[in-house]
Amino acid sequence: MDWLSPTLVGTALLVALACKPWRLLANTGLISPLLAALVITPWLWALPWMQHMPVQLQLSGACLIGLALGWPLAVPVLCLIALLVGLVAPVSWQQQLDMALWLGVVPVTLSFGLGMVLRRCGWNHLFVYILGRAFLGTVLCMFAAGALAHWSGQALMSAVDPELALVARWLIAWGDAFLTGMMAAICVAFRPHWLATWSDQLYLRAPTPRS
Repeated sequence: MDWLSPTLVGTALLVALACKPWRLLANTGLISPLLAALVITPWLWALPWMQHMPVQLQLSGACLIGLALGWPLAVPVLCLIALLVGLVAPVSWQQQLDMALWLGVVPVTLSFGLGMVLRRCGWNHLFVYILGRAFLGTVLCMFAAGALAHWSGQALMSAVDPELALVARWLIAWGDAFLTGMMAAICVAFRPHWLATWSDQLYLRAPTPRS
């Protein structure tokens, strides 16, 4: 399905740009996580082409980037990350599009949808945000994205037996979850302005200061 990746990535990018994500950068606290995503994430995505192991470990970081930047800004950043992978690893354009879709756009969109469901249900609590959305939510979103990639024929883990590929994706999803949950907890405690999806008033029931 060579048409699938460019079509879905292009659609998501157009929708994200229509939301004018650059306006989020008015919050200067997002500059640091944005730069960190552009510097660190390409190396995570390029790892299978830079090491020789029976199981190709490829963390995504998309759910964490989505929590930090919000969906409209995260989508173009993840697409840019896929382009940067080409500078550090010998990958083709099709592989870059596949990474942009299955490691970036799909999991961050699923994570955004999960966050909307949790808020609609009124589960606005600190532990729901960290344990539910950042940790367990990342497990579900990353595994769902991996399963969809597997069923679409995208061979992210070519060195893994096809019958064990979903098991490998499930285990790697937990790696992403620990990374996202840990960083979300640290940011909530020490750098809440690094999380575009966090609000003291919403999750801590903090009263709004009166002028």
